[in-house]
Amino acid sequence: MTEEKRIDAVNDSLLDRDLSSLEPGQLTEAKQHHFPRRTLRGPQTLVLWSLRIYLLFMIAVVVYQIWSGAN
Repeated sequence: MTEEKRIDAVNDSLLDRDLSSLEPGQLTEAKQHHFPRRTLRGPQTLVLWSLRIYLLFMIAVVVYQIWSGAN
């Protein structure tokens, strides 16, 4: 086991121990941590926009197939 994996395992076990010692209200508050939006680079943004356009196209195809099948 590498040093980094050993440190991660120790940190995970300490986190589990700490979270298990909290009362329900404290646990809920501890889990509601805000993570900021991730900044995407050019290729990542292009892939996401391509998926959005594909999704809209496929929705249109499905709606057309349902409409044409009903007639």
